[in-house]
Amino acid sequence: MLYEVAGDILLSRAAMIAHGVSPNDNFGQGLALSLREQWPALYQDFRHYCKTQHASTGGLWAWMDADGRRIANLFTQEPPKSAGGHPGRATVQHVGHALKELHRMVEAEKIKSLALPRLATGVGGLEWSVVHPLVEQHLGTLKIPVIIYTRYEKGVVAKEPALS
Repeated sequence: MLYEVAGDILLSRAAMIAHGVSPNDNFGQGLALSLREQWPALYQDFRHYCKTQHASTGGLWAWMDADGRRIANLFTQEPPKSAGGHPGRATVQHVGHALKELHRMVEAEKIKSLALPRLATGVGGLEWSVVHPLVEQHLGTLKIPVIIYTRYEKGVVAKEPALS
């Protein structure tokens, strides 16, 4: 079930947070930067993954910290044109493929709840009116609470239906 809330996604009680990035992303802005600051090991492990594996758009890479917090990094954006450069733009195709992969992973790993921002609309550059139907299509059939953070409010714990 999809729920829309306002608040700080870093304070979500969902079992997994998903967000959009590019292969070889430097996590230098937006939610990725906040995640990098909150969990430095996430970024270190992400860099290692990108250097040793072939991260490709439309896929995902999931991470878990020692306390069990899970982050799904969805490859919704084109990679930077040069090392250390800004990530490219997101595409509808990349978002759709990444959400399909996320759906598979949530079911296979029995994730209990999921939180995500208005995916690919910040640094990714897409309009929410284009992305929202993809979220509904790929995540709306999940039998778990899917919390969509439609408005960021720093330090505010959102009222997350079904996670109370």
